[in-house]
Amino acid sequence: MNNAVNSKVPDTIWSGTWVAERLGVALVGDESLTDLLGLALRRNPKRAHLLVSNVLGKHVPQSPTVVYGHGFALGRRVRDLLGEEAATAVVLGYAETATGLGHSVADGLGTAPYLHSTRRPVAGVAQAGGFEESHSHATSHLLLPEDAGLLAGDGPLVLVDDEFSTGNTVLNTIRDLHERYPRGRYVVVALVDMRSEADAGRLDEFAREIDARVDLVAAASGNVRLPEGVLEKGQELVAQFEIAHPGARRTARPAPTQPHPTHHRVDLHWPPALPDGGRHGFTPSHRARLESALPEMTARLAEAIPADARRIHILGFEELMYAPLRLARELEQVAQGAEVTYSTTTRSPVLAVDDPGYAIRSRIVFPAHDTPADGPGDRYAYNIAGAGFDVVV
Repeated sequence: MNNAVNSKVPDTIWSGTWVAERLGVALVGDESLTDLLGLALRRNPKRAHLLVSNVLGKHVPQSPTVVYGHGFALGRRVRDLLGEEAATAVVLGYAETATGLGHSVADGLGTAPYLHSTRRPVAGVAQAGGFEESHSHATSHLLLPEDAGLLAGDGPLVLVDDEFSTGNTVLNTIRDLHERYPRGRYVVVALVDMRSEADAGRLDEFAREIDARVDLVAAASGNVRLPEGVLEKGQELVAQFEIAHPGARRTARPAPTQPHPTHHRVDLHWPPALPDGGRHGFTPSHRARLESALPEMTARLAEAIPADARRIHILGFEELMYAPLRLARELEQVAQGAEVTYSTTTRSPVLAVDDPGYAIRSRIVFPAHDTPADGPGDRYAYNIAGAGFDVVV
């Protein structure tokens, strides 16, 4: 299995330059930070800037092998860290951005069951926990394992997010779960650890408070340097740009009446009763069934794609990141002569600026297709419009 993590990130101009020059924001730390992250702006009263990952598979189209490889490699590091304890570990990923990353980490561990938080309550599934994410656009997280005992063991709990900034989300999660299911060891995993020294100290203090060991595994670490008044200045910049470019703030509109591009529905023959992700739990037996079924499902997908397609993009949906990622990665292995990329839609509104030094070049806005608990709202697909894809799956 090839799980290389060499990212296809252009080395000409950093995708955080536009924000850095206008707001004075700077990334300080490991040299790889600017390869892993770009910067964008958003309307958020708590934090104006957004760290945009180049390897997460959320906002930025990327090779699915690169996306999966980063999570898998982190999982291998956790396995080595835990040693024999890895056999009893459970992995928890955060919605919406880290559901695929967390699942990839679980794959890297090898035998760990996986669960991710969700923002969608499901009738008939009891809540096993919940917590708040302080700086996110949407904050409430629910834990809805189908097997109520999934989190009840005393083995290590591995918590996976795309980034850690203040550490508040981790503290909230551990506090809630430790009261319900106390255990002696936690491992925090992230693509980037961007906490300050003070915030890092808070996690150490909390570990002593609950008498548990808390380890941290990250692909890179550093800090975001923010000048005084950056929140107000960022909001002003967003408002000014939206006035100058009215289309930058448009909301979802009715579907156009002109002819659409050709579209087809592909029946993959997804295995019966196999979960498409970890919202209600994903066990080692589920993993084995998926690995067995992936080649045939990928072959059916490949047959539906025109033979002359050279740029193929797989687009996942919000929390549903893992199944599209695995299909995209398999397709990348067999689609000779074609470039395959992967990303997912999101509920997070971000300003789009068509500049090579900005991480979000374009956005598509559309209404939520389901009925989430927090009501209807706009959803977004970034860096898809104008990208020149021959096929979008």
